[in-house]
Amino acid sequence: IRTIGGDEMRKSLTISLPENLKNDVDKITKEEGVTRSDIIRESLKDYIYFRKLQKLRDKLLIKAKKLGIYTDQNIFDQVS
Repeated sequence: IRTIGGDEMRKSLTISLPENLKNDVDKITKEEGVTRSDIIRESLKDYIYFRKLQKLRDKLLIKAKKLGIYTDQNIFDQVS
């Protein structure tokens, strides 16, 4: 877990979690010496990054298919 610093304005958000997920979060707070907010904040940041990456990948796949690129080997063949 990476703690997030900075001077950005903070807003509170209340969420509910299933008990087993809350317990997992609490276990990590003890193991890593971070807060629940740190864990949830970093998890959301990673999730949002992954979603953006997935959307970009989906757009690029459409373009690649138009160029006949379906596999890593197709890419290798074109750049070799």
